[in-house]
Amino acid sequence: MIASRVSVFRLASKCLLALSCLTGAGVAWAGAQVEEPLADSVRSALSAAVGRGEPPKLVFADETQRLECERWSRANEGRLLKRKPDELVRFEFLNTVCYEAKRAGLEPSLVLGLIQVESGFRKYAISSVGARGYMQIMPFWSRTIGNGDPSSLFHMQTNIRFGCVILRHYLDREKGNLFMALGRYNGSRGRAEYPNMVTAAWRRWKAPEPGYQVAQYDGSGRR
Repeated sequence: MIASRVSVFRLASKCLLALSCLTGAGVAWAGAQVEEPLADSVRSALSAAVGRGEPPKLVFADETQRLECERWSRANEGRLLKRKPDELVRFEFLNTVCYEAKRAGLEPSLVLGLIQVESGFRKYAISSVGARGYMQIMPFWSRTIGNGDPSSLFHMQTNIRFGCVILRHYLDREKGNLFMALGRYNGSRGRAEYPNMVTAAWRRWKAPEPGYQVAQYDGSGRR
């Protein structure tokens, strides 16, 4: 029975991903991310990580990182053409994803896969539970660690920064377990369909690099 249910979840995930690729509009998969109590030290650290105002222009750690992000962005531009036809907008979006992912210690293609699943690359997406923007940030995060203005979550870099900082926070909470961290991000901790969808999208953008855990669940209790 369990194996049967997992097979159904996997089939549904593949269908949703295929639909996302075909339509270009994407399929939003935002869940009811849970607002959890934060220790003062954690709240302060997260607030410092996102900043109180609109993030400044990209300031890379060094020239090597800047060139890495530029190469990565150029390599993925063509695959995002239908979703973002304007070249400058497309490059700025990809370069920002790379910058914010590396700033949070994440693999850029993982973040891109999460965005695909969460919002279908729609800047102004709003879910049925109120999650906003590319990375479907719940408004309570703006109140808890941001400037208190939920509308700021529609600003591209602000939204991506929040998403990367939150995913990093959940990875730390789950001691590096990506499966569980993605579940927390979506509000479906312990369930397989959402982590598997993000991982599948991640693989479509780029094969996972060494050191990053693949979030897969085979129905046997092993992850």
